[in-house]
Amino acid sequence: MSILKPFFLLLLLCSSRMIAQIPKEVPHPDTNSPVDLTNPADVIIYIVIPLLFVGLYFIWRRGKNRK
Repeated sequence: MSILKPFFLLLLLCSSRMIAQIPKEVPHPDTNSPVDLTNPADVIIYIVIPLLFVGLYFIWRRGKNRK
């Protein structure tokens, strides 16, 4: 039984390395481009919507504390 544990551990480590590959259908880290802040859609998605969510959270918390 003691020789089977290292064998299964080695098998698990070797097989996990083969499975952990980046799929071809998704963007790779080396092909990503920076956020273009001249594009209005990027400004809305990456700046306006998060600020809106943070503001709404604080308004919700203030209303909850007053009750």
